[in-house]
Amino acid sequence: MITGQIKNQIDQIWNIFWESAGITNPMTVLEQMTYLFFIKMLDDAQMQREAVDAQLDMPHASDDTYAYGTWHNPETDEDVPVNNLRWHVFKHFDSEEMFRTIRRDVFPYIKSLNRGEDSAYSRFMSNANFLIVSHRALQRIVDGIDTLEMNDRDTMGDVYEYMLWRYRRLRLQPGIISKIRTARS
Repeated sequence: MITGQIKNQIDQIWNIFWESAGITNPMTVLEQMTYLFFIKMLDDAQMQREAVDAQLDMPHASDDTYAYGTWHNPETDEDVPVNNLRWHVFKHFDSEEMFRTIRRDVFPYIKSLNRGEDSAYSRFMSNANFLIVSHRALQRIVDGIDTLEMNDRDTMGDVYEYMLWRYRRLRLQPGIISKIRTARS
């Protein structure tokens, strides 16, 4: 069951999208939050595998999500340190560098997971776009997401149910959107 604290955290992140990130469509907020959750969860899963490998004194598996070394970004034609694409690393960048890294490198990287081979995932992600327009808003969103406990499947299921409830509420009651949008005036 989702707690009041988690609801408050989700509400705060959602409100940053509305008020500071330049995103006013509830479906787009839901989509962008999901992409960022996914990026964090990929890194969390990788760190868990690395911890197990370290305990067993084993080398890292070759099929890790984040290969070691560099990744060639086909959009910029530059080699990028793969470590910089990981949540636990870029969350410590200054807000402008984080914004550039996520927009220019992390999103293209997640779109090419599975080594760029055709898969259900690559087809789904082919149209993924990073739509946050403010580095300051992104910093606040990343900080908010970072406080969420995302390694418990039940909790994450509750988080998504709550986000969908918020989405439905905003879609069914358009007056709420105008109240949110005019709260600053």
